[in-house]
Amino acid sequence: MGFRTKSDPDGRKQILTGKRSALFVSVCVLPFVMVDGRQASAASTEGTSAAAPAAVVAPSRAIHARTPRIPESTSSVAPTGGYIEDIRVSGNTRIETNTVLSYMVARVGDPFSQDDLDRSLKTLYATGLFKDVTLRRDGNILLVRLKENPIVNRIVFEGNHAAKDEDLRKVLALRPRAVFSAETTADDRQRILEVYAQKARFAAVVTPQIIKLAHNRVDVVFQINEGPQTLISKIAFVGNKAYSESSLAGVVSSKETAWYHFLSSSDEYNPERIKYDAELLRRFYLRNGFVDFQIKDVKGELSPDRKSFYVTFTMDEGVRYRLGKVDIRSSLRHVPAKSLRKYVELFPHQWYDGKAVQDNATDMEEILQAEGHPFAQVRPTIARNPEKRIVNLLFDVSEGPRHYVERIDVNGNTITQDNVVRRQLPFAEGDPYTTSYKKYAKEAVQDLGFFKSVDVSTSQGSAPDRTNVAVNVVEKPTGEFSLGGGYSTDVGVIGNVGLKQHNLLGTGVDAGFSGTVSQWQKQADISITNPAFMGRNLVAGADIFFVENNYQTYQNYSEGRYGITLRMGYSYNRYLSQSWNYSLIRRWVGDTWDQSSYYVLDQKGKSLLSQIGTTLMYDTRDNRMAPHSGYYVSVGGDFAGIGGDEKYVRGKVNGAYYVPLDDITNSHSWTFMVRGGAGYMADWGNGRHDIIDNFYLGGNNLRGFLDGGAGPRSVGILNHSSEDLLGGRFMYNASAQLNFPIPFLSDMGIGGRAFVDTGSVAGLRVKRLYTSKANDGIYYTPISGDTLRPRVSAGAGFSWKSPFGLLNIDLGVPVMRSHNDRTQLLRFGFGQQF
Repeated sequence: MGFRTKSDPDGRKQILTGKRSALFVSVCVLPFVMVDGRQASAASTEGTSAAAPAAVVAPSRAIHARTPRIPESTSSVAPTGGYIEDIRVSGNTRIETNTVLSYMVARVGDPFSQDDLDRSLKTLYATGLFKDVTLRRDGNILLVRLKENPIVNRIVFEGNHAAKDEDLRKVLALRPRAVFSAETTADDRQRILEVYAQKARFAAVVTPQIIKLAHNRVDVVFQINEGPQTLISKIAFVGNKAYSESSLAGVVSSKETAWYHFLSSSDEYNPERIKYDAELLRRFYLRNGFVDFQIKDVKGELSPDRKSFYVTFTMDEGVRYRLGKVDIRSSLRHVPAKSLRKYVELFPHQWYDGKAVQDNATDMEEILQAEGHPFAQVRPTIARNPEKRIVNLLFDVSEGPRHYVERIDVNGNTITQDNVVRRQLPFAEGDPYTTSYKKYAKEAVQDLGFFKSVDVSTSQGSAPDRTNVAVNVVEKPTGEFSLGGGYSTDVGVIGNVGLKQHNLLGTGVDAGFSGTVSQWQKQADISITNPAFMGRNLVAGADIFFVENNYQTYQNYSEGRYGITLRMGYSYNRYLSQSWNYSLIRRWVGDTWDQSSYYVLDQKGKSLLSQIGTTLMYDTRDNRMAPHSGYYVSVGGDFAGIGGDEKYVRGKVNGAYYVPLDDITNSHSWTFMVRGGAGYMADWGNGRHDIIDNFYLGGNNLRGFLDGGAGPRSVGILNHSSEDLLGGRFMYNASAQLNFPIPFLSDMGIGGRAFVDTGSVAGLRVKRLYTSKANDGIYYTPISGDTLRPRVSAGAGFSWKSPFGLLNIDLGVPVMRSHNDRTQLLRFGFGQQF
């Protein structure tokens, strides 16, 4: 900013003033000329209507550009000489005079210096508090006249639909009750345009309007014309020879616009997605043997009409390699290379797969660390032979740098005690630390279910071989109070009340009470579980319960039970655990119909069950609540007869395998799952052989069939019009399921699934047989459905994690069934996991 010098008629007064007129022209008038008059007029009219009768400053493009900085002074104050006897400040209403003086370079007692006055003027402008500053000399007094920038009263967005107000406010530097700045407003306009660019709206226009109010306040209105979405009209690949454009188009996540993409955002141009697509192409070629593949260039070009994008991937494929020799070199003590050969999952002459090589190296490394070599590292190295087009692979097994955990810090836990988090970690202070521990530590803490997010980071300790580990968590509410209702296919209309605390007083103890009253069931349960009983690797808990079922819609009897179950469990390592339980339960069967079969009538009365059971489980799933990868296998058994009326042995085996489909779908929301199980029970001694202990198939474990509807059944006594479900000794079932996201609904917690279920149950287990026409006479009761021939169903469903609980709806269609199997096409559940 230059200076202008004026003298009074006596030549005794000098006025130092900023070229305010030049600043106004540069900031407001000149850029305004660049905008056609039609836009300026329309914006001015809109601003007037928004806050009439307040004065409106036209939304000139001056605010679109940055306000120019104060230029260096080009003139001097004349005459100089003398000392500043006083500095008088005027025009400031909000800002204290002492504050103004503190910003100035010139001080009382200093000589009048052209340099000091120049710097004082620039410093005052640089604060952003003033839109006009004038320095004037009156004798030996320096007069400072100010005009303050206005205060922002409010910030308003008009015309925005694709972006919410709160999302736009997050990116603004301007705030209500802050000092208005044209430069900051111009920056905020650009930030808003960047928000719309992320939403593929590159034709968006943002016009700030400044509405003057009383008391030197302004409203800032961002008038937004969002424009159409800028979609990808063409994706081209240059340099591809081995794969066609259509093949590569299936690899990248971005898609060319088409009518059927209305449920997806894949045809919207997004620079970050384009970068990710380049990485997807690199992974694809590397998995298929193109070791030398390179992305030369990625371009996204906006069409002249700013309505579409042309995306071009330029690449160099190189030659395709097969795998040659696969060798292992080991420098680990007591670990010869030949002992590791069994862990190699690759074979010569297959196409080189970079991902498979790295996965094999990681698996081998984790196996060695689990076998007592905590610092073992496996590094795959390759040697190309372009002439033969083969890659020789070497797994170099060695001992990596030694690192030990020096300190563990748990941050962000305001309720949960430190020791609850620490006992989940696979290491303690002083233990060896490896990079794989970071992944497992995060998964273990997440499995607690107490935190919204978990992050594990490391930093250098007091020595090169020391590592500090920080576990940063964000807690979430762990208490639940439920009072509501719903409907389930099993029990009809439901009313429930519950009080649970999954992290009692921050100790990790799970305790709660729940009660349910429904059309066909009454249930109450008090439970408590301590996951670290006596501070050890021991889970201990107890349940006291009462259940009364009256399933006479498809069972011709009612049954009830009350009792106690004691539980205990422990872990052998990260994956292997075992649990034990003991139950003492009083049961009864009553309210049989007159036409119930003799098999059911034989069940009437009370019985006492005294049973001990155990389950051994190997579990590698990444998340116990919502698995995406990994598997589990469980083997268990029950022994009844430690007192009581029941005497049987029951064995069960179950397993599931989860396959992530990230590489195929480019999404973390797709999972393919297969699971299966089998069970068998045998009697010993002289027990009651109650059918309520049998295996049943249908409902949750065979969708499309009624609970217990697939398996042995007996007809009623009178007209044989009804049937009783009896269950059996032996059961097997299997299921294949694809979990997938539902467009637009995933953010609401809604996910879909498609499934195929199969299974069967057989082996009549009752107190007495009535299957001989000759011997049983009028008691003769035929049995149907007692066969191991598989039943099969297929269907689809969805789950909604609603604020009121988990809602499940499944439509299952029986494909194969036995004669008279009882089916159920639609299964509806509230508050239970299918």
